[in-house]
Amino acid sequence: MGTQETYPIDVGSIRRDFPILDRMVGGDIETPGEDDGDTQPLVYLDNAATSHTPDPVVDAISEYYRGYNSNVHRGIHHLSQEASVAYEKAHDRVAEFIGAAGREEIVFTKNTTEAMNLVAYAWGLSELGPDDTVVLTEMEHHASLVTWQQIAKRTGASVEYVRVDDEGYLDMDHAAELIDDSTAMVSVVHVSNVLGTITPVADLAELAHDHDAYVFVDGAQSAPTRPVDVGEMDADFFAFSGHKMLGPTGIGVLYGKEHILQDMDPYLYGGEMIRSVTYEDSTWEDLPWKFEAGTPVIAQGIALHAAIDYLDDVGMRNVQAHEDLLAAYAYDRLSAFDDVEIYGPPGDDRGGLVAFNLDGVHAHDLSSILNDHGVAIRAGDHCTQPLHDKLGVPASTRASFYVYNTRDEVDALIDAVDDARQLFA
Repeated sequence: MGTQETYPIDVGSIRRDFPILDRMVGGDIETPGEDDGDTQPLVYLDNAATSHTPDPVVDAISEYYRGYNSNVHRGIHHLSQEASVAYEKAHDRVAEFIGAAGREEIVFTKNTTEAMNLVAYAWGLSELGPDDTVVLTEMEHHASLVTWQQIAKRTGASVEYVRVDDEGYLDMDHAAELIDDSTAMVSVVHVSNVLGTITPVADLAELAHDHDAYVFVDGAQSAPTRPVDVGEMDADFFAFSGHKMLGPTGIGVLYGKEHILQDMDPYLYGGEMIRSVTYEDSTWEDLPWKFEAGTPVIAQGIALHAAIDYLDDVGMRNVQAHEDLLAAYAYDRLSAFDDVEIYGPPGDDRGGLVAFNLDGVHAHDLSSILNDHGVAIRAGDHCTQPLHDKLGVPASTRASFYVYNTRDEVDALIDAVDDARQLFA
């Protein structure tokens, strides 16, 4: 780790909280965990798909199940009260983390996708019509693109896409042309999971609000990696997932401005979100509980609180600075090769990931070879088929970085790519 002295965080110290990073891989995949057949040191560079979970977060999950496991908001017994307080404090912590006004604006979902669908069904089905337009970008994740595409089909609304230019930047002149008085919703990815493009979401919000439209920001790749303030960007909705920011799977967050959420009807019904029920009608609980039907994601929410505490201890500006350094280093090393094509903006102006292809080697084959070297990356269309169609490639290879990654691991990636080059020469 001697190369880390110029970095803004103590990577070596952080890595000690992630025992999985010390394991060996390469053996029988049907045997979970390390076994005698695993001989390759793990180099984990697939953080845009999911991050790993540090010991303090695992401990928070264990403490909940071992110490005060109970359903929330349904009992006056001691365990239920303890769990309810912890679960509510988790909402408060998330609100603080992203600059929301309070827990009323924070709805827990199971992931970013569910958060998007919640708004599309609860708001879109009732508010969109044939005269309305939903504006997306060409680099949207399927969770956004497909959701609004299908809601538009049901409501008669149209969908327009803001162009991405040859360098991977959003064409803001085109955005200004598309966003007009017919626009009801602008749904935009904050950081592209393929290009690494950082979208000027505050500028898009201003454009949208000038035409009385709402803005939904997909923060799946931004909330884990940089400071986020939903008030500063003036987002009407913002969504992200816990598992991409050191938390567990099964927890997502929907932020919505309180007055908008207040006017929306829930789209899931059942226990927890009910205020009163008769045989003729029902009324709903206050925010945010009216959108959290059934037994909610209690352990996951409490663990997300712990993950946020961990990241705040590191400092989100430090997280971003570290990612920026690694992304720039990876970009520079990959761009030194004539047979590597990198997608998206320059290395010093992107999020913490690099998607690329090696000439003559399909992304899936490259991923397989890298896996033989213990290097874990993502290969495919990364849930952005239309974007890859625009790029003219069926798939790409993506390396993505987080707080525990090092320059040495980027070097391991480059060495593995070089071995693939030699193999296909």
